[in-house]
Amino acid sequence: MMESEPATDLSLTVDELAARAGVTVRTIRFYSTRGLLPPPEIGPRRVGRYGPDHLSRLALIEELQHQGMTLSAIERYLEQLPPDLSAQDLAIHRAVVAGWLPDRAEKQSLAQLERRVGRSLTEQDLDRLAAMSVLVRTEEAGAFQVDPGLLQLGVRLLDVPIALETILAARAVVMEHTRSAARELSRLFKEEVGAAYEDDGPDAAEVARRKSLSAHMQPLVVQALVTAFQRSMKDELREWFGGGPEK
Repeated sequence: MMESEPATDLSLTVDELAARAGVTVRTIRFYSTRGLLPPPEIGPRRVGRYGPDHLSRLALIEELQHQGMTLSAIERYLEQLPPDLSAQDLAIHRAVVAGWLPDRAEKQSLAQLERRVGRSLTEQDLDRLAAMSVLVRTEEAGAFQVDPGLLQLGVRLLDVPIALETILAARAVVMEHTRSAARELSRLFKEEVGAAYEDDGPDAAEVARRKSLSAHMQPLVVQALVTAFQRSMKDELREWFGGGPEK
């Protein structure tokens, strides 16, 4: 059985990478000097070429920064990740991390959206992205509310031969179980920090303590959720192909 592999021949200059990621070239070079981005492959004429893993890692770094993590904390977070993570794995990490943040939908035109993802998008593509909650059509023709945390992952899934109905069913399953997990995790955190509120609410010191606990726990929980899900999926696929779950 031949498995469909996403395209991995993406080759970008540093300027193209900056445009695709929505950052400046200076930012990319700064991250590289801090060791947050792996070095590019050196092509003809000594021009550095960047691939999907650079784009996904850069998106993850930006998401962690939006969450308020310092560069030192981001360095520690990235050091804990397996060194052989694929661009798809990094995109999953970024999407999960983005789930801790308030909704930050960005309004974009079709031209802006296509420039951001580096490809043309058909009406069918837009329907599939909408089904994955990557974007929402607005009343303004040709304008969309786009979730930047899911955009690159959603675009990669466009090339996977899955029916729209299957995507909708899969989304319902994911939403049901992630909400259940989030509810239980929230309950545990509330018990840890103390769920009881005074009539006038928690004081400033208590608010600061809760924020500090949340900042320390979020990366750990994200890593645990992604790792547990990946292992569960491997077990399911192994059973599907007749190998049985990993002991």
